Amino acid sequence: MTPVLLIYPFFRPFPDFTIFRQPPLGVSYIAASLREAGHRVQLLDCTFLTRCEALVRAREARARVVGIYSMAGMMEDSVRLARAMRGSCELLLAGGPLPTCRPEVFLEDFDVVVLGEGEQTVKEVLLAHERGTDLRAVGGLALRDGGGTVRTAARRPVEDLDALPFPARDLLPNGQYIRFGRRRFGRSMTTVMSTRGCPFACEFCSNVIFGGSFRQRSPGNVLDEVQQALGLGYDGISFADDVFTLDRARVTGLCEEIRRRGMRFPWECLGRVDAMDAAMARDMKRAGCDRVFFGIESGIEQTLELMNKRITTGQARGAVEAAREAGLRVGAFFILFYPGETLERVLETLRFATSLPLDYLGLTMPYPLPGTALHERVRDRITRTWQPRDGMPTNRVLTFDADFSEARMRFGILKGHVQFEMRKRLGRLADPLVKLFEKPTDLLLKLMR
Repeated sequence: MTPVLLIYPFFRPFPDFTIFRQPPLGVSYIAASLREAGHRVQLLDCTFLTRCEALVRAREARARVVGIYSMAGMMEDSVRLARAMRGSCELLLAGGPLPTCRPEVFLEDFDVVVLGEGEQTVKEVLLAHERGTDLRAVGGLALRDGGGTVRTAARRPVEDLDALPFPARDLLPNGQYIRFGRRRFGRSMTTVMSTRGCPFACEFCSNVIFGGSFRQRSPGNVLDEVQQALGLGYDGISFADDVFTLDRARVTGLCEEIRRRGMRFPWECLGRVDAMDAAMARDMKRAGCDRVFFGIESGIEQTLELMNKRITTGQARGAVEAAREAGLRVGAFFILFYPGETLERVLETLRFATSLPLDYLGLTMPYPLPGTALHERVRDRITRTWQPRDGMPTNRVLTFDADFSEARMRFGILKGHVQFEMRKRLGRLADPLVKLFEKPTDLLLKLMR
């Protein structure tokens, strides 16, 4: 069978501020499916490597087929690796969110782009390659066709998620992830995905891999994978679902299965504020949930409508307070300076965000990801691709001609973090200090250009 190398070309930025640094699931699922089909698979996760080290290891793999994952922030490294591997393999595949959105760009350096979910598609690509048959007969691909791009028949999403083999975690640098997590955060977390997809259509959100579908795994299947992952030495699980709390019956069933098995491990998830109440929060806490994150995004109803979030600020506050009362730690994400917002609305969002009883606050400037409705709305204003610059994390780099300057946005984000930390560390004593801080910094933000 075919020797295959799958590459996850993420290189940690310096400085690395994120609290989310966990093993990649997408390439691990592909690796597991290919191994199940009999192929010899190697997986190169570049998270703890330099670019030079990654290239040396990629060439040493001597694979006939090389597949490289890409998403926003990875394009430059994906293409660089593809060009370096061009003479060392027979077939170069690109996959992930960015190639799915922009296959024509990747086909300048890759032979094939895998569109959407890739488990079955990549197996069929390798079979066709071994037999020398036409790849156009394989669904879910984009290929070069003379001077243009041709897409093969669309492929339906995987319906029976329980039928998929668990991610090939043994091919990942688990020891390094475990040591990094414990050193940086006091514990190591790995990811498990118990559902795929999201039925909502937030303007800024890229859902190109799973589409608008929502598919679930059975509680028993999920917990079997959790046990396998914890058996590698990780301390807890971060459920990577887009909307973990969407289906109340599913969450209840999963919590019941955790308790039935007598499992005790900390876990965290991403929830929607309109799908969280006191009863669900208490049930999750009893089953070991330690923290829940909410994508609230704005403290202004009109901006939430513009984003097509389909939530209210009242629901946001109610969900955060219910989770806190149940004993959960709570994190929330907000996008500041959203296209179409006024400065006063930005300041109101900051006041709202820093008034919530949160343990973690994520503030970012807007980024119009390819394939999103926001990207289409500001298409004529896109000025650069999403790449790290000057040591700044990717979510702090302006990529389009926005209504506000990059300096103004960065100052607003910094101001929000300072206000949050003051309230978090000083509690009720923070009110007079925050007011003293807010007035001059509000004025400074208004005076900036």
